[in-house]
Amino acid sequence: METLEFIIHPDGRVEEKVTGITGSSCMEVTKSIEEQLGCVLHTEKLAEYFAQTVQTSSYEASHTSRSE
Repeated sequence: METLEFIIHPDGRVEEKVTGITGSSCMEVTKSIEEQLGCVLHTEKLAEYFAQTVQTSSYEASHTSRSE
């Protein structure tokens, strides 16, 4: 589940936390929001950012053996 959480601090700072999105695609999701909010002062990448998507493919090898 993709979640964007915003915390607005009393001094006007906005803290944004993205969960449920792996890799750098989270930056694409938040780009337009950040542009509207203003200057980004700090970015901290969570473990999900560094997670790699694992792609699996099935490969079936047929092996024929002959008995003599």
